[in-house]
Amino acid sequence: MFKRIFLLFLLAFFFTFHATHHRVNHIKLKYYKFIQRFKNFMIDVHCHLEQKDFENDLEQVIEKAKAQGIKAIITCSADIKDFEKGLEIVKKFKNYVFLTASVHPIHVPEYSDDEIKEFLEKLRKNRKYIVGIGETGLDYYWVKDPEQRERQKKVFLWHIELAKELSLPLIIHSREASSDTVKILEQVCYDKVLWHFFGDKSLVEWMIKNKYKASFNTFLLKSKTHKKIVKALPLELILLETDAPWLGFGKRNEPISIIKVAEKIAEVKKLSFEEVWHKCGENAKEFFNLELKPS
Repeated sequence: MFKRIFLLFLLAFFFTFHATHHRVNHIKLKYYKFIQRFKNFMIDVHCHLEQKDFENDLEQVIEKAKAQGIKAIITCSADIKDFEKGLEIVKKFKNYVFLTASVHPIHVPEYSDDEIKEFLEKLRKNRKYIVGIGETGLDYYWVKDPEQRERQKKVFLWHIELAKELSLPLIIHSREASSDTVKILEQVCYDKVLWHFFGDKSLVEWMIKNKYKASFNTFLLKSKTHKKIVKALPLELILLETDAPWLGFGKRNEPISIIKVAEKIAEVKKLSFEEVWHKCGENAKEFFNLELKPS
């Protein structure tokens, strides 16, 4: 009798344990799929994969990003000499790496007007490979010559005209030149604008009014000013970037760093990490009209 009761007890324990274990595994699987669904929207909207820092292990960098759930990377060729390399990368990693292109304002003094116009014509011819124009704008931190600053304004306007003509987003670089950048943007009335590495507190209300997007990178981890800006901006206007290989604080930065950026934004805005991850990815996909590979 005792043996029979003991045997029944063991059978009951086994089936209960098995059912509980099955439910736990099922819950874990559902949670994993839930997280992956969010992670698959993570997009680094601004880095520079064509730089020499990545020439020896670019494929590994991209595979690492994929393994971490990053859905897409947008690389920015911001110098005429870098454009062909950028094209090569997006053709090799089609529908995963995307390209924006321009003549960065600090490079404007290096080229004649004719060389820049010729390059912009090349962008027209390669429209199908480009998802945005930029980074373009004004940089008064590095460029002090008044004549070259005026050329920056002229070249900036050329880029804006091209973005409007090709119906492409415009990616802004502005350093110690916010006032003139705003004046030009208000003159041209273009609404598809992303302010890369946005960091001017005085312009937050203006950005919100115009519904301009702003992207934030790893500098957010250290900057009180950027944290205040992130707190003030609605999540609908925020995108994630790394500016890799730069801003790695002593080491090479990589696209996977947007995970840290998303975590910090979630902390600052008191939102869940998954909500930030997913919404910022959706913002990027819609803004750049990206055709992504299915998950």
